[in-house]
Amino acid sequence: MMEKQQIPIAGSKLLNVRIADNVKALIEELGLRPHEPVPSEGALAKLFGVSKMTTKLALERLASEGIVYRMPRRGTFLSPYKNESPLAEEEASQATAAEPNIGLPARQTASARADMIAIVVPNLDDYVSQIVVAVEAEARAGGKGLQLVVAGAREDECLAELAKSGVEGIIFYPRDPKTCSDQVLRLKLQAYPIIIIDRIFRDIQIDSVYHDHYKGTYNLVEYLLNKGHRNIGYISSPIDGITSREERYHGYIQAMLYNGLSVNQSYIMLDFNREHEMRFLERNEQHAAYLKLNPEITAVVCANDYFAASLIHTALLEGIAVPKDLSVVGFTDLALSALLSVPLTTARQPTDQLGVRAVRLLLKRISNGSAHPTSVQIPIDIVERESVLDITLGR
Repeated sequence: MMEKQQIPIAGSKLLNVRIADNVKALIEELGLRPHEPVPSEGALAKLFGVSKMTTKLALERLASEGIVYRMPRRGTFLSPYKNESPLAEEEASQATAAEPNIGLPARQTASARADMIAIVVPNLDDYVSQIVVAVEAEARAGGKGLQLVVAGAREDECLAELAKSGVEGIIFYPRDPKTCSDQVLRLKLQAYPIIIIDRIFRDIQIDSVYHDHYKGTYNLVEYLLNKGHRNIGYISSPIDGITSREERYHGYIQAMLYNGLSVNQSYIMLDFNREHEMRFLERNEQHAAYLKLNPEITAVVCANDYFAASLIHTALLEGIAVPKDLSVVGFTDLALSALLSVPLTTARQPTDQLGVRAVRLLLKRISNGSAHPTSVQIPIDIVERESVLDITLGR
């Protein structure tokens, strides 16, 4: 198949969106089944005559839609389609053939599944896939098999099916970062072992493992201050009751105040439109207006790497050199961060530690169901690249 001539790409959509549409068609043409490998970024780039960055973004888009999932160092695979049960026996048996410890059938007897735990995720983009790999390795080290369920919008149904199927416990990455679902509450009341990862729910006391978003952003601001910056901005999508966004924003505010700096409201953008999140290689009007309003800003903390990538691209189009005229830092350390035209300095959320601590907490909960709920915070590191100017040294 990959020996075909280049396929011309036409249309008015953003290029990576068009490539994503073409990959969907290619999946149909190849007759791929759930959990079978999708052609690599390089193979797709050659087939469609585009860059690997474009095919990477296309595959990430498909991962965010739940169509494919990506496993670091293993490749990209077809997910169960949204209108099919992710716990279907036929799919699960196919998954077992490809990954012995992932995707075992849900209808096994409880005794046959006594050494099995599960992880439920909304999709399998680069970030989530790294968490799954860490969870699988730690589960295996603890003598447990792992069932992976990509739930999409069917989280409650999947959680209920898993609990009935006999798995010993569940690690759950919720799709909605704001509220705890009814099914999670039911499982907690039943004392069923379940660990929430990368989320905090204030309305319920439940075992959780999450990154220290507050300290991560606080440290980013202090990092910029140590580089000589004082006029430091902040860009985020609406807080909207989401704890991770609240903590990152509060980390910025407290770091500024603790270091004796006033907080200039015009430096703060809390209404960035997330619809533009994956369109970071286009000029962004919100960012252009923000930069025009605040020409004295020398550095900006962005609440995620996509916002930072968009700001860098827009600044360069506006004739603002990065980092000479404007330093930019992000949050998460997505794979794309090192591939930007100006490689991004960012706060890294360590997925390996998140996965390891989640498995260990789940095993502890399985062995002691009556213990008081535990919350585990994972520290966040700063990864230095090329997007920050050290004003104190002039470089």
